[in-house]
Amino acid sequence: MRVAELWRYPVKSLQGERLAEAAVDALGIAGDRRWALFDLDTGLGLTARRVPELLFASARLRADGGVEVVLPDGTVTTDDGDISGWLGRRVELRAADERGDVAPTYETPADEEVPDPTEWLQWEGAPGPFHDSPRIRLSLVSTGTLGTWDRRRFRANVVLDGAGEDALRGREAELGGVRLRFGLPISRCVMTTRPQPGGIARDTSVLKTIHRERDGLLAVRAAVLTSGTVRTGDVLVPA
Repeated sequence: MRVAELWRYPVKSLQGERLAEAAVDALGIAGDRRWALFDLDTGLGLTARRVPELLFASARLRADGGVEVVLPDGTVTTDDGDISGWLGRRVELRAADERGDVAPTYETPADEEVPDPTEWLQWEGAPGPFHDSPRIRLSLVSTGTLGTWDRRRFRANVVLDGAGEDALRGREAELGGVRLRFGLPISRCVMTTRPQPGGIARDTSVLKTIHRERDGLLAVRAAVLTSGTVRTGDVLVPA
């Protein structure tokens, strides 16, 4: 399998940026999920599970290492007031705790397969960068697994041209200058069904199919054993 696409998502649940190459360390792609939006009235972190509108804004890193948000109307901002005005709720853009001492709390539907959920549960994310789990630092999926589904629904860091990532569980591999150890597949949630810019419509059949045919799992997670650079075109070489 070869790297077809590389993606970084600086702000959790916002659209990200496609990269030609990426520096990767133990926390994943540099700048990935390093910021998130928090509801100031509830204290909860926001994701597109609960606030689907988030998928219609995007985030990108600045040259100075900071982040900026591009709202659906094209406004480029770092101002909490601008973002709050767009979402209609008081929010704050927060950087991840670099020490990893704080684990944020989010909301998820009690039943992921209900199209319009009304019952929500709270769950604790990873400390440090705003990944869903401390075990998901880098996510990979292949075009063979995706089939006709738009890869943007699954927000993987690495899209591989080919097939076979499911068989890598428990194995190590070289990808460019990075050494990876593959872990469990990734459990998918209602976010895969959400509409997104670029003609991606709401489609509840995506998650139903993943549950029916793949036990709710799609894409794989990997721990980074050796830091380095990954580039489009790099070949995944299992150890």
